[in-house]
Amino acid sequence: MPRYQRGIFLYNGNKEEAELDTALQQTLPSLSREIAELRVIQTFEVEEVGEVCRRFGEEVDVFLIFGGDGTVHECINHLAELEKRPVIGVLPGGTCNDFSRVLDTPQRLQQAAKAIITGEELSVDAGKTDDRYFINFWGIGLVAQTSTNIDPNQKNRLGVLSYFISAFKTMNEADPFRFKVTVDGEEIDGEAVMVLVMNGQFIGTRRVPLPTIHLQDGKLDVLIVKNSNLTFFRELLNAGKPSAEDREFQELFHRQGREIKIETEAEEAVDMDGEIQGKTPTSIEVLPAHFTFLGGGPEALHIGPGN
Repeated sequence: MPRYQRGIFLYNGNKEEAELDTALQQTLPSLSREIAELRVIQTFEVEEVGEVCRRFGEEVDVFLIFGGDGTVHECINHLAELEKRPVIGVLPGGTCNDFSRVLDTPQRLQQAAKAIITGEELSVDAGKTDDRYFINFWGIGLVAQTSTNIDPNQKNRLGVLSYFISAFKTMNEADPFRFKVTVDGEEIDGEAVMVLVMNGQFIGTRRVPLPTIHLQDGKLDVLIVKNSNLTFFRELLNAGKPSAEDREFQELFHRQGREIKIETEAEEAVDMDGEIQGKTPTSIEVLPAHFTFLGGGPEALHIGPGN
């Protein structure tokens, strides 16, 4: 007997025809065995994604997204407003596929389809800004500049390598900005090259080594990076150790909270889940257990080996 009665399979049609044909052949057979009525919908524009989510979101049991982090971000922004939200499954179809990595989903499509359709249903927190939602991260400074600086031609040719090329270039050119961050009433101000508010643990295919980051704890992790030098990377690697204390760090500041306000002296572009969306100032709150996602493996949502 199928696991779900009704489902949507939404995919980004802006890919090569041969690539899409292969992807559909690798995923639909496994998915259709567990969904009695599966509607397959191809989208080309952002507006179409929103229309599909609003039209079918409350009617189906499971909503499957084949696309990158941008497509996932757009979908959750429309599904978040629904009174009855479906279970969401993510199939990796983009450059970094960071949120699928958070869910421990295999990065090969055939294995991914088999894994998520039988995966555990997991309640997941979400972040909400003044007018949008994010599921993985919110960021300004280096992370937003890296997204902006990615060469579209390099992205098509090199995939995830284009992200690292952009990140390396951006780090060498990083200029600090003045900020004030308020986390549950505590104010922090100064200069930084990046402010991150983390819900998930992956950016640019790499896990951020902070074991407090968890999508089921009803909190968001605020990471303020003062400088992009080697001291920062060393402190980031040590930040998750039980003995680590803030006063030991020169380039890194970390807090957890439920309500966050971020102000900057000059407007800063905001990156949410890999998409440039809006500018500072921003108010952020956590929405506990707002979504239900299908896990893709035994380490889904886990904060690291052995946790």
